[in-house]
Amino acid sequence: MILNSELILNSDGTIFHLHLKPENIADQIILVGDQARVEIVAGFFDKMDFSVKNREFSTITGWYKDKKFSVISTGIGTDNIDIVLNELDALVNIDLETREINHEKKSLNIVRIGTSGSLQEDNPVNSFLVSQKSIGFDGMLNFYANREQVCDLPFEKAFKQFTGWNEFLPTPYVVDASRRMISKFETPEFRKGVTISAPGFYGPQGRVLRLPLAMPQLNKLLEEFRFEDHKITNFEMESSAIYGLSKMLGHQALTICLIIANRVTKQANENYRPVMEDLIKKVLDNLTN
Repeated sequence: MILNSELILNSDGTIFHLHLKPENIADQIILVGDQARVEIVAGFFDKMDFSVKNREFSTITGWYKDKKFSVISTGIGTDNIDIVLNELDALVNIDLETREINHEKKSLNIVRIGTSGSLQEDNPVNSFLVSQKSIGFDGMLNFYANREQVCDLPFEKAFKQFTGWNEFLPTPYVVDASRRMISKFETPEFRKGVTISAPGFYGPQGRVLRLPLAMPQLNKLLEEFRFEDHKITNFEMESSAIYGLSKMLGHQALTICLIIANRVTKQANENYRPVMEDLIKKVLDNLTN
């Protein structure tokens, strides 16, 4: 039995942070960072069954083309993903009344729809990018046992050697997306690449305001790095934890980002909402086909 201190429930029986019960979520999960984007995604639903908000976590469950979806906001960062993925898994794979792990495990389909900054000139603003792999600069997955079983260790080794990785920074980890989920987005409009999940928006992504960087040359090295047929294409802040925890827990995960800025060409689209709505519609359609 899992102790109360490890699996915390609210007085109404909902799980601690998400304020959800098992019957409140679908097997198809859309993750977004921004609470406001939950409403945008749900705006495409044909019918809504349930909604709840707690802190930065907002959930709406409903139906799109006869398939049930839950869209959940995670806030920013892999620390929040650690909460969201573990609590989603608990909802479907732990009996919250007996606090025992279910004998039969359920696998969720999890797709993050986010915004991102490109690190390659040929990934222009307003393009859609599917993350085949994600590199975690956050170190979060290193706190879990056996993380090497779900990671691309040769990629990690080559990356650290090429960049001369600073020993004071968290050890990077590299995890693949679900091949099954990638197969749903094989059309030319969905570009493929390798995504870095940074543990911050400024220094960890090479931005300088008043503080100097520990590795000022890092972004240039990221742009130049190649491993087999892969190159690093973009920055965001959640995918590595989604991929790592999903693989460990037996879920199928994928991230698709709208490129809203190109760090190489210095172009950006601050008014990206219409393009984001187009991406959301395309993702929902592809997941229902």
